[in-house]
Amino acid sequence: MTFNINTLKTALMSIALAATASLMPAAASAADKGKILVVMSSAHELELRDGKQYQTGYFLNELAVPLRMLVDAGYTPVFANPKGDTPQMDVSSNNKNYFGGDDAKRTDALSYVAKFDSLKKPKTLASVAAEGASGYAAVFIPGGHAPMQDLLKEQSLGTILKSFHAAAKPTAIICHGPIALLSTLPEAAKFQSSLIAGDTTAVKNLSKGWTYAGYKLSVFATSEEKQIEGSAQLGGQVLFYPDAALAAAGATIQNGADWQPNVVVDRELITGQQPLSADVFGKALMAKLATQAN
Repeated sequence: MTFNINTLKTALMSIALAATASLMPAAASAADKGKILVVMSSAHELELRDGKQYQTGYFLNELAVPLRMLVDAGYTPVFANPKGDTPQMDVSSNNKNYFGGDDAKRTDALSYVAKFDSLKKPKTLASVAAEGASGYAAVFIPGGHAPMQDLLKEQSLGTILKSFHAAAKPTAIICHGPIALLSTLPEAAKFQSSLIAGDTTAVKNLSKGWTYAGYKLSVFATSEEKQIEGSAQLGGQVLFYPDAALAAAGATIQNGADWQPNVVVDRELITGQQPLSADVFGKALMAKLATQAN
């Protein structure tokens, strides 16, 4: 039997390409599902009362669990934060208790997140705001205390969220992340300072025109926050509580029992209460995306 050398080369090339394709992640073969904007914080410390600080960042499972669902479904994550710097993980989230007590799942989540080189060099929120929301299927904001430090008053994020709101595109935010919705206020920084000062009159006036007024949502509860203040975790007391801040702006808070999964869906907005809600939260986002696609 004789072989045509060109035919043999073509066959070998086809085999090589097939083998390479089989090793590529699912997202690469289904990237046409669209892009998901994943908004991270640039903050590494949370200011507390009495001049104290808490080393913070994103919560591991709140990022990893929904992110894996999105990528496995064929969506491409695009990471962005205020400064375009590498987000920091809250070390307290590197705990098997947030993975059902399964340490293998914890280590797998660490490895999974580390694979995303784009997370180490995210886009700036200003550049995303300039682009607009049209190129994204949804926006996803994981929690951790970090968003309380910067995202709630980030003007570029406010512009982005208002674009997603106007287009009724899925907006999924978990734990302390929903505080970022305050960035859509006309004067978010003043709202924050008035909130900290306890100036209820100013808070009421500054909340006028809020994009998410009247929305039902879930967020880390005051009762949960108080359990981790002081020596339990934070080493101090937060300047304000997320649920109280969002309620003051005009949201309807629908929190469940402490440390139990709870997700609220209202129009395009999907919110999860705390880390133990990550799985249900991710599934709710996937369901919303499926509805949008039909």
